[in-house]
Amino acid sequence: MPEYVLELKNITKIFPGVKALNRVQFQLKPGEVHALMGENGAGKSTFIKVITGVHKAEEGEMYLSGEKVDFKGPRDAQAAGIAAVYQHPTSYPDLSVTENIFMNHEIKKHGILQWKQMNQEAQGYLDQLDADFKSTAEMGALSVAQQQMVEIAKAISTHAKIIILDEPTAALTANESQKLYKIVDKLKDNGVSIIFISHRFEDMYRLASRVTVFRDSQYIGTYDVNGITNAELIKHMVGREIKDLFPKSEIRPGKEMFRIEGFSRTGYFKDVSLHVRAGEIIGLTGLVGAGRTEVMESVCGITRPDAGRIFLEGQQITVKDPTDAMQNGIILLPEDRQKTGLILSWGLGRNVTLPIVGKLAKKGFADETAERSLAKQLLEEVDTKAVSIFDTAGSLSGGNQQKVVVAKALAQDSMKVVIMDEPTKGVDVGAKAEIYQIMSDLASKGFAIIMISSEMPEILGMCDRIYVMCNGRVTGELAGADATQEAILSYAMEKGTEQEGHK
Repeated sequence: MPEYVLELKNITKIFPGVKALNRVQFQLKPGEVHALMGENGAGKSTFIKVITGVHKAEEGEMYLSGEKVDFKGPRDAQAAGIAAVYQHPTSYPDLSVTENIFMNHEIKKHGILQWKQMNQEAQGYLDQLDADFKSTAEMGALSVAQQQMVEIAKAISTHAKIIILDEPTAALTANESQKLYKIVDKLKDNGVSIIFISHRFEDMYRLASRVTVFRDSQYIGTYDVNGITNAELIKHMVGREIKDLFPKSEIRPGKEMFRIEGFSRTGYFKDVSLHVRAGEIIGLTGLVGAGRTEVMESVCGITRPDAGRIFLEGQQITVKDPTDAMQNGIILLPEDRQKTGLILSWGLGRNVTLPIVGKLAKKGFADETAERSLAKQLLEEVDTKAVSIFDTAGSLSGGNQQKVVVAKALAQDSMKVVIMDEPTKGVDVGAKAEIYQIMSDLASKGFAIIMISSEMPEILGMCDRIYVMCNGRVTGELAGADATQEAILSYAMEKGTEQEGHK
């Protein structure tokens, strides 16, 4: 039996003016979970598309179980037993789960679709994955985690022996990630070989036996997961040592900048109170669904609370809509930067100056020179990697898109309180360190920072104080220096507990 079920040698892929892959290699063993890691732009996505037949490499060879293959397109890869499940499910929302699973390989008899058989088989695949929905459900009604499960079921339905999972946990809650881990374990036990692409170290340590690192379109190395440290792996990924992933400056917080008291909204949260001082970073954490984002959306006037008071620098203020919040200096950087933080088809400069374009206008006309000058200054301040301010926001990596969102916030000179909702979601480790540095710099300038996050390492690494929510209530408050993962989780699962102000 060949040592590798999949092997690629010296793969090179060239796009006009860009060498997307430069003589990279990869080996996958039978029944192995092999992690593939690297910063955004390292070549991982192009590599997947070569394996799945979407792109054809200019140089290099690919072998399946020792036999050389040359795919003409995705159908060849599927026929050879290779399937990919992408970060954003490529589903048909108005069709049923069954229709999505059997898309392009429907079961027919004498030219007639066999719906009963397909529904039964689809349900069987879902049962293998312990799904909590039926094959007859409409795809659009499912959660992201459930849609990913359908994509995995689709891969199983094609009898795939190699499944590529591309950032499958990026949009999942902690509980959903645990369910996905169990599914991967089950696939591995059934002899399926898995390439697992992720930015999250916990995914790699939990699932993979080996990890391959790409950097700048090149192969850096393959390592046993048990034999490599976080620091070593980060150095391989970014090409330099990140001596402090969480560069939190030692700042003595100033006076109270912002406080909410008794915030309630029926069905979402109840009697939430918290405060943050100038120069302080506080964390707002808990399991997804605890009400964290909903509280801050009400603070910013996106939704209306049923009760509660807001104080800014000791004075009670009224926030009826997002414009009120911005005018008072309360800025929200949303979790979904692509949908609600940026206009992806616009240039970076226009995105940055959008909230203040009226202030920069002269005699009612846009002052493009002033806009471009300010945008360039702010984008450089947060070290955005782009060719020019005219690059579209959609052309940037996740980490650089987040920097543009930060630059847009900095454009508002009234800013006092910065609320960052999942600021490092879906970005690579190098960009994470840069975003943490920006947060620390903002705090050092006296801004009050509220970070909503589900990622325990950044909550513990960056926050001066931590508020934990469960079922719409604050169940614990911890000093950052004293906080532990166990303590946070105990409060996050403390259902129905009233706010106690634990310290």
